[in-house]
Amino acid sequence: MSQTAKAPRSRRSTNRVTMDDVAARARVSASSVSLFLRNPEAVSPRIAPRIKQAIDVLGYVPNLLAGSLAAARTRAIGVVVPSLGNAFFSATVAAMQTEFDRHGYQLLLGATEYQPGREADLVRTFLSWSPTALVVTGCRHDDETRALLRSARAPVAEMWELGDQPFDLQVGFSHYAAGEAVARHMLEIGARRVAFIGARMASDVRARQRCEGFSREMLKAGIEARIEDVPGDASPQTGAHALADILQNMPDVDAIACSNDVIALGVLFEAQRRGIPIPQQLRVAGFGDLPFSEECVPPLTTVQPRANEIGLRIAQELMERTDHEPADDIEPRIVDVGFELVVRASTSNVLTDHDA
Repeated sequence: MSQTAKAPRSRRSTNRVTMDDVAARARVSASSVSLFLRNPEAVSPRIAPRIKQAIDVLGYVPNLLAGSLAAARTRAIGVVVPSLGNAFFSATVAAMQTEFDRHGYQLLLGATEYQPGREADLVRTFLSWSPTALVVTGCRHDDETRALLRSARAPVAEMWELGDQPFDLQVGFSHYAAGEAVARHMLEIGARRVAFIGARMASDVRARQRCEGFSREMLKAGIEARIEDVPGDASPQTGAHALADILQNMPDVDAIACSNDVIALGVLFEAQRRGIPIPQQLRVAGFGDLPFSEECVPPLTTVQPRANEIGLRIAQELMERTDHEPADDIEPRIVDVGFELVVRASTSNVLTDHDA
């Protein structure tokens, strides 16, 4: 079920930091700040570090709509996602764009590719174009990004994850709960020797949360899950290689949960190559309910994260917020869209169309 909750009121300032603010903090003239922004090498080495520090501390973003348009907003929405190749985020962005198109807004889209610091660069770039709103993925940001988002005059939406203190709006679900739901299902069908496979979970915090939820629920039942955290991108090869490693160390493994369906597909392929029957000997579950998940053999048990609903709800909420000024006149909100555990033949001996 979807849930909507009020969050603690934001204390985010709505006053845009100006060049004069930077100059005052750095104890230089506004013309020196302007020169630094155009050509840092042209500024004295004595004052350039002071200007740079003032910009970083204040979260200053130069307004590219200079002069008479400085107070205006473009009809653009900045959106930051972890990856353009991830089908989860593609579906969310597509749903957002459909709704924004109806209102005459365009997307500015950027991907961090899970690189630390890249989010702040993208946010700074988008803010320089005075967007109507900003959408970022997740609610864990480094200090530089948080300073930029706090100083943004436009509404800020965080998607695909829930936290305690949204800037304006959070729309997503609990990834811990998704991992727990998969674990409970595995326990209910009798799994006792279990593993979890994820890719680069140090940077993919939502995959790590699902892993932690899965492991935590297993520990409640007295079972310690083996964790395979594979470096590099999630792919079928990742799943195949991880299953091979697991079988070397845990030959009697009877259930594997994967951080997404693409990895789970590789596990299915490798199990078939080794003659391991699924689900009779090994149960496999993924995350994402990607288009192939229902059609692979056997069909894959997975978690449906309601990616389209996340995008639609964000777009609808932001369009409502654009009618209010300033942004913090509206109470911050947390919208939990929930998720669905979809049980299929990869964990259950149910009869499917493939078997009929």
